[in-house]
Amino acid sequence: MNTFWIVAIGVVTAYLAYNFYAKRIDRNVIQSDAKRATPARMYMDGVDFMPTSRNVLFGYHFKAIAAAGPIVGPITAANLWGWSPSLAWLVLGVSFIGWVSDYSAIMVAVRNDGNSLSAIAHRLIAPRTRTILFVFIFFYLMLLAGAFIGILAAILSARPDVPVGIIMLALMGLLAGQMMYRWKMGIMGVTVFVVALTLAGMVAGPWGQHRDEKGALVQGPVAAAVVKVNSAVDELSDRKALFTVEDPTAADPRIPAPGKDGKRPSTPAYDAAAGLLKTLPNYVFWMLFLFGFSYMGANLPIWRFAQPVNYIGFWITSITILLSAVGMVVAPLLGTKDVAGNLIGAFALPAFKDLGFTMVENAAWQPLWPMLFVTIACGAISGWHSLVGSIGTARQLEYDTDGLPVGAGAMLFGEFPLALLSLTAVSIAGAGGGGGRFAAGVGKLVYAGTFGLIPETFGTALGFGTFVIIVLTVTQLVFRVMRVTLAEWVGDAIPPMRNMHVASFISMGFTAALVLTGTWVYLWQMFGASNQLMAALSLLVVAVWLKSEKRNPTYALLPMIFMYVTTLAATAVTARNLYVTIAANPKMSALPVAGAWAMIAVSVLLFVAALMIGWDGYKAYLRHAAAPGAPAESEAHPASV
Repeated sequence: MNTFWIVAIGVVTAYLAYNFYAKRIDRNVIQSDAKRATPARMYMDGVDFMPTSRNVLFGYHFKAIAAAGPIVGPITAANLWGWSPSLAWLVLGVSFIGWVSDYSAIMVAVRNDGNSLSAIAHRLIAPRTRTILFVFIFFYLMLLAGAFIGILAAILSARPDVPVGIIMLALMGLLAGQMMYRWKMGIMGVTVFVVALTLAGMVAGPWGQHRDEKGALVQGPVAAAVVKVNSAVDELSDRKALFTVEDPTAADPRIPAPGKDGKRPSTPAYDAAAGLLKTLPNYVFWMLFLFGFSYMGANLPIWRFAQPVNYIGFWITSITILLSAVGMVVAPLLGTKDVAGNLIGAFALPAFKDLGFTMVENAAWQPLWPMLFVTIACGAISGWHSLVGSIGTARQLEYDTDGLPVGAGAMLFGEFPLALLSLTAVSIAGAGGGGGRFAAGVGKLVYAGTFGLIPETFGTALGFGTFVIIVLTVTQLVFRVMRVTLAEWVGDAIPPMRNMHVASFISMGFTAALVLTGTWVYLWQMFGASNQLMAALSLLVVAVWLKSEKRNPTYALLPMIFMYVTTLAATAVTARNLYVTIAANPKMSALPVAGAWAMIAVSVLLFVAALMIGWDGYKAYLRHAAAPGAPAESEAHPASV
């Protein structure tokens, strides 16, 4: 296998799924109509409800759904089971389940006056279902926010060449919103200007980096200034660690790569002898910086920050994907080699590895089913897409007919190619995981795709910066959804919670407490299962709505059943792995053990909540199936958040 065939498979899959399946569902089942008024036009408030051009909204939605999942998931799965099962799940998942979940969640919300999935469940299924779903969603979002903030703070702490690009992204997001919506400037000119400046900020970070005569990395002037800021902040504790934590996965960006002798060196943030991460004050500083970025995305009018930031992120990600795709095509045809003299296009990973069905005592169990289907989440199907689509994208849809190109299009032509790129990156490299491996693979492909005009080192920097932007632009929306969820959940009982600022501060406070336990690495292990379970529950709401409207629910019902059973099984397996590898491991210290037990408790909570929601949904489905007559118009009202 080589990279050329991955491009061919991706193009054919996206074309067939969109034109021969998605369009048919949109025409015959959902029956979209450009003359139907959308919530964005009926309830425009400039904050959450805002009619938006589908060209801009496509970019917003793509960057709202594309986070670390389509990068880390395929890379991890390929290392565990081989590239072939990973490729098969990506192709089949996105064709029959992924776009279905994304598009349907948006359209159900649009047809219910922009209400969230929880509010729709209250009306269609049962009042208690809404409460249970709120509990599920809030804890799921806490896992998601804790994992994202934890890894991003670690990256900003460990990589001084990254923060300047993020600061430039924030400034350009504010400027782009002003230029498009206040100054009424043309979208083409605005796009070129703000994307170019953001890319310039990303290049400025690593500019001037070089190796000295001993091979040590010397930072350029911009990154060196960030190092000074970190040092000044660390002086607050006399450069002593606030706390230490073990990371048995070695996934934290602050952990240095092994040297030529195979051993990891000690750094200010890592004690190699003890194998402990030292959390310094600059880590907390960057965590607060991320909260500030996310606060603007969660509370400023959607057009002012979140939407233009995601739009800029879309173009940067698209440029990276496009250049890499060209490299995937030309590298095997031209026999392009990397700086080490290795062919770029050929796969180094085997097609199949151990399928993992044999259980070993006191070791993590990773059977192909169900674990593959939750390891690769975004790129095939994701519950986060349903949440952000129903609460964010649905409230910006200008025309009813825009739902298909935005919802299904962003999944098939945006995140699916990103997941294929990630799978390709690790397959041509042969081993490794995380953002670093993604960046290394992108560096090789960009070098090939530009015929050597962009050096591999700069291509790697582009890949790393793209990874950070991909995760950060989604993180701001996680908090936007969290504050909406909190307001709807307890706003009636505790009126201050309906205030967006109060809800945001509380959501960030819970997340900060989670991150500062040092256990975000273990939270990430629960993310995949809870994310896919959220997708199954959103499809359940879609299926019940379709049945209540006397429309054929089969296209949503069958994927829902598969994902529901699979993710319940994966949740149980994940809890078992946490217990045997961490909670019951005498070599682990108290903090990761406490974190593991907390995650086991959360997994039990989510498992029970999903069973209750599934039972309520089953009864509601039968009730609507037995109800006679034509469907009634929705009586729902827009959520006041």
